[in-house]
Amino acid sequence: MNCTKCVGKMAEKKGTTPEGFEYVYFKCKKCGEEIVDMKQLHSVAKKYREMKKYTAKISKWGESLAMRIPKDLVEQYDLKQNEDVTLLPEKKGIKIVA
Repeated sequence: MNCTKCVGKMAEKKGTTPEGFEYVYFKCKKCGEEIVDMKQLHSVAKKYREMKKYTAKISKWGESLAMRIPKDLVEQYDLKQNEDVTLLPEKKGIKIVA
């Protein structure tokens, strides 16, 4: 496959989304242009659609706010009552690390 920008040779590479979905893309050896084909895009999009979405309600708890964690996630991540977790502020949200 040749690059659409500089017509250089493209190498097949493997990538992983932040959620752990693997995909294949092509990177130009000359200019660094990266291309994902439509088949790969559709495959990753399908996986995102299949991901279970969870919602939580934020409630007042004394002077703080509290959030309930759905049972499925408690079991999946083996969370325990009174366990300390780390909250990491990110650009588009907060990551909870147990």
